[in-house]
Amino acid sequence: MADKERTETINKKEAETEEAKLIPVYVMGKRYLVPETLTIMKALEYAGYQFIRGCGCRGGICGACATVYRKPGDYHLRVGLACQTVVEPDMYLTQIPFYPANRASYDFEKLTAGPEEIFKLYPEVFRCIACNSCTKVCPMDVQVMDVISAVKQGNIERAATLSFSCIQCGLCVSRCMGELPQYHIMQLARRIYGSRIAPRAEHLNEAVEVAKSEKCQQALQKLMKSDVKQLRELYKSREMEPEMAGEDWTPAKHDYP
Repeated sequence: MADKERTETINKKEAETEEAKLIPVYVMGKRYLVPETLTIMKALEYAGYQFIRGCGCRGGICGACATVYRKPGDYHLRVGLACQTVVEPDMYLTQIPFYPANRASYDFEKLTAGPEEIFKLYPEVFRCIACNSCTKVCPMDVQVMDVISAVKQGNIERAATLSFSCIQCGLCVSRCMGELPQYHIMQLARRIYGSRIAPRAEHLNEAVEVAKSEKCQQALQKLMKSDVKQLRELYKSREMEPEMAGEDWTPAKHDYP
């Protein structure tokens, strides 16, 4: 995006924010008026808070902005990511960017693909009472209880597959009656599956060899010698995948390194 277009976009967003209706929200019990169109993260910044941690990606990927909140007159405790959840009138909220869950220490190189590896490191997995609170609290809709059930059954592949969308926010741990560190258990299952169980991806080895090839190295050296203006022109002229492209889309140009 050109500098002029970027500036216009920022100005437009700022104008929309200024025109938005102000609504009350409560942060750590204190009342603030913020524009109703903002996410919780942006509303906190609007209110004067400065994020030093708990705002890694600002796009719902890093899991660092876990937030707990209630709505007025509603007994239900709600959760979300501050970077994605839009503020609502009179919501009471607080953030928990870190939760002190038990994390086992281990030398991954010495672990095997056996499910007993997880059992030894996290014996509390068998404390699960299948209440499903972990699933209900997950902002990524991971079926956490089913993952733990798969781990208990020794099915690491299923546990890894079901927990693929986990972003390590720790909200599941905050509601667990059995005091399990679910997200650490799921991470270990994925690591074991990816390293010890999943078939090797041959195309990755091929990609590494291509990257080492003379043709690729020549192209890289050419880029390294280009000035900023040339790099910008190359970036703007590159072929991009259309936003609505189907899964069978391929670039028209195939002679890249």
